Amino acid sequence: MSNLFKKAIVFTDLHLGLKSNSQVHNEDCLAFVKWAIQLGKEQECETCFFLGDWHHNRASINLVTLDYSLQALELLSEAFQVFFIPGNHDLYFREKRDIQSAAWAKHIPNIEIVNRFFKEGDVSIVPWLVKDEHKKISKIKAEYCFGHFELPHFYMNAMVQMPDHGEIQQDHFANIGTVYSGHFHKRQNSNNITYIGNCFPHNYSDVGDDERGCMILEWGKPHEFHTWPDQPRYRVYNLSHVLQSAEVILKPKMHVRVNLDIDISYEEATFIKETFVNTYALREITLIPSKKDLDGTDVLPGSIEFLSVDQIVSDQISQINSEHYDPKLLLDIYRNL
Repeated sequence: MSNLFKKAIVFTDLHLGLKSNSQVHNEDCLAFVKWAIQLGKEQECETCFFLGDWHHNRASINLVTLDYSLQALELLSEAFQVFFIPGNHDLYFREKRDIQSAAWAKHIPNIEIVNRFFKEGDVSIVPWLVKDEHKKISKIKAEYCFGHFELPHFYMNAMVQMPDHGEIQQDHFANIGTVYSGHFHKRQNSNNITYIGNCFPHNYSDVGDDERGCMILEWGKPHEFHTWPDQPRYRVYNLSHVLQSAEVILKPKMHVRVNLDIDISYEEATFIKETFVNTYALREITLIPSKKDLDGTDVLPGSIEFLSVDQIVSDQISQINSEHYDPKLLLDIYRNL
């Protein structure tokens, strides 16, 4: 019996349409796919596994986002045999898989939409689990398993662990050699389970964590991770550090929040923002007042964007993407506090 693949490129959680269908984000997605295809060809891969969350918005797809989506899938179909798992963000109903945002891609050659349990040889591909389907996992015997799992005790981001809801568990995969999953964006491993991490950082929850990109998997050999060198990055620095080391720490496509640990005038702040954005090709730079400024003294005048602690926390809460945490409810709780 021949193996399903010899050498594969694997990636996950592209989230086309993120940030209100941002053109910048969609351009990043397409650029990533082009880079991944080039890498896969250089590595002599014939197969591609996509592990879920191709689109971000489950209820509708913006037409511009759909155009980027089509471009990316057509490029992948020309390069590889693609096994495509719709993630929870791709499903119209979280507890049903009958309507999903990439159904039209089944008509594209070499795109296999895996919306049911799939088994060929020593490889299992598992769709997003609904209802009590987690009970089937312990019966799977395979060398490799690919899915979009929501396992407890893994980190959803750098700070928040997935709670245990008493359903799917790590030990359910005891009969499987190696499990590769999408869903959680932080790359991490425990026993035979690896979350490969999303394609590139998406927001300030990913500050300093640049281990994003794709994975190359050759049958019977250890996997290899490859970081996308042109990815956007998120950083938080003190102004004193930025002024001393800007040429070293600031990179193109970077989103930067700068804590004002030294006193500057409004004119100096404006100059810093304009100069650094242009000189280092930053995506954005936001200056955050010191605690003294937040107490109401020595606040710099003018319309330059400064974020309060409340604004920062509210922004972070609003960017939470989870089926278990309601951002609106969390915002209400924070405001009451």
